[in-house]
Amino acid sequence: MLSALVSYPIGLAIRQPLLLPLLNTAPAFAVMALRLRQGERRSAVIAMLVWAASLALFGTLSFVLWPHPVGELVLNGPAYRDEMFRWIRTGQGAEGSVRLFLPQHLLHLAAFVVTSLATASVLSMTAGAALMNYMSFYVASLARAGAPAWAVVLLGWQPWAICRVAAFCVLGVVLAEPLLSRLVGYSYPGLRASRRLLLWAAAGILADWVLKATLAPWWGVWLRGVLPPGAG
Repeated sequence: MLSALVSYPIGLAIRQPLLLPLLNTAPAFAVMALRLRQGERRSAVIAMLVWAASLALFGTLSFVLWPHPVGELVLNGPAYRDEMFRWIRTGQGAEGSVRLFLPQHLLHLAAFVVTSLATASVLSMTAGAALMNYMSFYVASLARAGAPAWAVVLLGWQPWAICRVAAFCVLGVVLAEPLLSRLVGYSYPGLRASRRLLLWAAAGILADWVLKATLAPWWGVWLRGVLPPGAG
């Protein structure tokens, strides 16, 4: 999505951390709302999935290639990077522990559902863009730390994170409609019309938990093997 590509140089040049996720989100929300208004629910979901993939691609590339350090411009970026590098180096942290990550994921899921219903997904999408940005910052940090390009591409974005992002994109579209239909004024058949999408979202969330519990310990070992000594 061209708007995602353009949002990064503009947001980084302005140097206002709160502005970047807003720039990421505003055009995408407009597209989603228009397609829902036209009754194109499936098309709206596809647009949001493309938007999320665009943020991952253009965000990571922008943070790698930007000529100046961007840590202070990415909300939670340095903190998340340090947490992930500590997990890679030591194996300790929420990333590799079901006991630690599952309550956190449940809390994030509950917050996403509530904010989506309460704001027609405006707030949840913006928070999602901020999350995508600090994840992209971590992946970019792997590259900047000297990890080989193949490892950044294949290991940087974990499959469980991809499942979670995709599931939240679907949820964001479905849960926007109850309020959006009232604000914009169009006929809305209720959540029953989105049962299949809700099942896909539930499957993505479950896949996130299962893949993370199964693969994360090995993933950390693989990343440890490609990071230069002392990196991070």
